[in-house]
Amino acid sequence: YTKTGRNRGFVRVQQVNFAIGPSTLLRGEMATFISVPLKKSSEVDLVKPLSKFVTATYPAGEEQGEYVRAVEELNKLRKNALGRPLDKHESSLEILLRYYDQLCAVEPKFPFSENQLCLTFTWKDAFDKGSLFGGSVKLALASLGYEKTCVLFNAAALASQIASEQNLDNDEGLKAAAKYYQLASGAFGHIKDTVLSALNREPTMDISPETVGTLSLIMLAQAQEVFFLKATSDKMKDAVIAKLANQAADFYGDAFKQCQYKDNLPKEVLPVLAAKHCIMQANAELHQSVLAKQKKRFGEEIARLQHAAELVKTVASRYDEYVSVKDLSDKINRALTAAKKDNDFIYHDRVPEVKDLEHIGKAALVKATTITPPLSQKFTDLFEKMVPMAVQQSMSIYNQRKAETVNRLVGSMREATNLCNGVLASLNLPAALEDLSGDSIPQSIAEKARSIVQQGGLQSIEQLIKDLPELLTRNREILDESLKMLDDEETTDNELRTKFNQRWNRTPSGDLYKPLRAEGANFRNILDKAVQADQVVRDRYSAHCDMITLLCKPEDELNAAIPSANPTKTLQGSEVVNVLRSQLAQLDEMKKERETLEGEIKSVTFDMSTAFLTALAQDGAINEEQLSLSQLDQLYGSYNQRVQATLRTQEELLGQVQTSHQEFSSLKQSNTEANQREEVLKKLASAHDSYVEISSNLREGTKFYNDLTEILLKFQNKCSDIVFARKTERDELLKELQQSIAREPSAPSFNVPAYQSNPAAGPTPAPRTQPVAKPQPPARPPPPSFNPQAAATTPTNTPPTGPPANNPPPVVPPNQAQGPPYPTYQGYPGYFQMPMGYNPYAYGQYNMPNMPYMPYQATPGQGGYPGAPPAGQPYPGYPQQPPQQQPYYPQQ
Repeated sequence: YTKTGRNRGFVRVQQVNFAIGPSTLLRGEMATFISVPLKKSSEVDLVKPLSKFVTATYPAGEEQGEYVRAVEELNKLRKNALGRPLDKHESSLEILLRYYDQLCAVEPKFPFSENQLCLTFTWKDAFDKGSLFGGSVKLALASLGYEKTCVLFNAAALASQIASEQNLDNDEGLKAAAKYYQLASGAFGHIKDTVLSALNREPTMDISPETVGTLSLIMLAQAQEVFFLKATSDKMKDAVIAKLANQAADFYGDAFKQCQYKDNLPKEVLPVLAAKHCIMQANAELHQSVLAKQKKRFGEEIARLQHAAELVKTVASRYDEYVSVKDLSDKINRALTAAKKDNDFIYHDRVPEVKDLEHIGKAALVKATTITPPLSQKFTDLFEKMVPMAVQQSMSIYNQRKAETVNRLVGSMREATNLCNGVLASLNLPAALEDLSGDSIPQSIAEKARSIVQQGGLQSIEQLIKDLPELLTRNREILDESLKMLDDEETTDNELRTKFNQRWNRTPSGDLYKPLRAEGANFRNILDKAVQADQVVRDRYSAHCDMITLLCKPEDELNAAIPSANPTKTLQGSEVVNVLRSQLAQLDEMKKERETLEGEIKSVTFDMSTAFLTALAQDGAINEEQLSLSQLDQLYGSYNQRVQATLRTQEELLGQVQTSHQEFSSLKQSNTEANQREEVLKKLASAHDSYVEISSNLREGTKFYNDLTEILLKFQNKCSDIVFARKTERDELLKELQQSIAREPSAPSFNVPAYQSNPAAGPTPAPRTQPVAKPQPPARPPPPSFNPQAAATTPTNTPPTGPPANNPPPVVPPNQAQGPPYPTYQGYPGYFQMPMGYNPYAYGQYNMPNMPYMPYQATPGQGGYPGAPPAGQPYPGYPQQPPQQQPYYPQQ
């Protein structure tokens, strides 16, 4: 039996026939279960942004291709799970669960966020069906946690629908229904605990903690009711069945309390929960009365049956629109009639009051299913080989630490070598030992000249210097364009926020772009430092340009440019010269060892991802600094010792060389020509070393700018992607604001004059809460029979003796099933006023809308509602066919 309602939609109320035998009766003994509609999502292209991240992060090859194919499979999985209507079958639920599991697996492996990998997901409120002037309520967020929450909501909703479709006449159907209701309860409960942290903003009403918390309780109550039905079908002991029913009543009561004062669920849910609470407690009392009869407590049996009869009478009078209890009522009344007859004629046992009865125990056989991915039995991780982002980030930091370690070791050796070369050049070594003739080019200078010519000479350096400004300009333009995109979008966002004020309720662009702007500022700082480094290289080149030019000239011109000096051939075989040559040879050997050591240091490799993955699995987090420093110490500790040893060796050798050079200089004839020649040879040696260093610096600078270009292009793509996502979000929000503004009334509400609102002819119809009858009311049935302690009806002319008009809730023993009060009679404590007041003679107003209403005059002292007619006889004048069944909400 379905019921339509307000614009917020409805939860489906599904009635299933439990009677053994034909299930084609429209109004027999029915069990009413609540199922939840699915949320609807807009289409999202996962392929483009995820593939772009994969190609930018992983090198081209088999691994990259495998990840791109996995992205395409993930996109297909989303379309299967959300892009088409799903049947109420386990296979459809399996698709949803597989997609949810895949989202959980992929979340730590991609940097999903508004300012990195930005994917915007749009979902509609499941209970909102829209209005005349605009679309339904929906929310768009760049959050994978939001997508996971909504997919899990759909899994819970579909599980509730599958459970409600089960045939509960057999064990398989009962077991399946209990399983799916518990799964739905666990899923809704998981959303309640995680939705606020997953979204970081106010969710739509259907996935708010209050709503999903209530739905979780409802599903748990329905699972408990299924166990009650199973126990009844298996004819278990009445004491067990009573406890199961009492626990179900307790669950329904909790659910009723949770949603009674909140407008977060459709209005059809509240009366169903109140009715189910009464029905379950009536069943508990019925089975407990059988136990009392077995123990020969006949008065207790009657009291419990009377209480059960009052409960089902309440349901029949107030909630007959939602659930039928005719069979249960007949069963209770037959048992009550027989019990009273036996007690009146045989036992004469005193009938206690309801409040004095022993409390019925409770037995909870259901538990919300724990949501621990993977939930699907067919789940396979599409990105199994891809490491989580935490590991990727740790690897990135580790690689930086490793590069710093390598650069420190290599840099210290290169710096020492440059220092050695500078010292030797200042001493004119080894040229001074080779220039004993005083008129030819020293061998070392000739080799250095040939080396410069082979490396391209001045032309190669000048070309490299010329290229640097172009590379710098290209990088600056990319960076400026990237930041300009952010500036333009932020300006537009600020203008719209100023225009719409609080309505513009999305994250400000200024806050969102802070990490990107910090990254951009870092790039600009890097470029500024690079410009300074370029200038240092140019200054050094300018200082040595003349001597480098001289080294590039032919050998005869170079020889002519070097001043000649008096020969010093007498030193050719001296001991000082031999010692000095030996020391220089040791320095050359040390330099070669450094080159070999530098190659070994650069070639060291180690896969830290395994260590990070192990730490993540064991501890749930990665202490990157501790792990990295420990591993780097193991890898480079021995190399560091070798580097320090070569530095100490150089220091000792240079000291010896300087001492030997002093002796050598004292033996040489000192004159002006010799000094001039030595000075030129020193400059030529220094120019060669500077040429090598400048060339190396310029090539490193060129590589730096080219590498930075790739990084800046990725940064530009990141900025472009987030700006595009923000524009899409902005357009969506503007559309919603336009619809919202269109729905707003143009003027405040005002009172319509009475002569316009009332018909010109005929009396004003009585309110629906007043008893009304057709022109010829049916005969009054006999007054109801109920326990005066349970409900007090006062004559109209007598001051009321019952509770005050505000109807406080009844006092229930602490371990009885707590829940909604029993809405029976106006005088009964805890009377609950439902949205539509019950009217025993109002059926005609639905079936015969054109007939006038005439108020029914109640006899003073008569109870507010008629009692039940004799068993098997209908009320005279009542329509005997059920109301026209309205269609269920549009099928997906």
